[in-house]
Amino acid sequence: MRAPAAQSTADHVALGTAAMQVHDLPTALAHYDAALALDSTAYEANWRASLALLDEGEQIPESVKSAERDSLYAQAERLARRAVAADSNRAEGHFALAAAVGRASLTMGKKERIRRARIIRDEAQRTLELDPRHDGAYHILGRWNAEIMRLSGLSRFFAKNLLGAGIFSQASWEAAVSNMERAVALDPARLYHRLELAEIYVDRKRYDDARSELAQLAALPDRELMDSVYRRQAETLAERIAKKH
Repeated sequence: MRAPAAQSTADHVALGTAAMQVHDLPTALAHYDAALALDSTAYEANWRASLALLDEGEQIPESVKSAERDSLYAQAERLARRAVAADSNRAEGHFALAAAVGRASLTMGKKERIRRARIIRDEAQRTLELDPRHDGAYHILGRWNAEIMRLSGLSRFFAKNLLGAGIFSQASWEAAVSNMERAVALDPARLYHRLELAEIYVDRKRYDDARSELAQLAALPDRELMDSVYRRQAETLAERIAKKH
């Protein structure tokens, strides 16, 4: 989609942000592209465009191979890095980089994903140093811990001892739970937080807690672009654990 004429980089960023709020992703991306064409180093245009590209890539299910999705994630990572280069003392650039590296890593082999795990954690932690109430960064840290703990013992041994990723020994289920619970506490109306927390509770066999999160999620209105997808995933999870104690 072609972005309507606007006078400045800031104008295009504002119009792109407004489009994102009504889930008009093509218009948002067109405005962010226009902003970056005027100033490729613009901090806000870069991090906002990065997150919008992640949303676009997430429309393509992870269960299918997609060069288009891989390209979107790689582009999102480049823009996030550019945002951090433009201003390393603001939180959103670091958050966008943590999110983009995490998404892009899903398209890579095990060795590369392990190598990039430190970047994800470090960028999320830097986000929290700059903004201690950033719910998205807590979400990333919660998921980071959970995904490492979900690896088999052999895979973690391989990572720690053969690839030198000693950072994996710092992951724990306790950190997965506490970080994701903090994300929910900071933004209780965000469906994605509650879905991921429910999944972590299931990992820990805390089925009543998981059902409580899913029930609260079901009562919330859709707010973000992917919420209808998260809602369906929550319904599937609720069915799967319905009889578990």
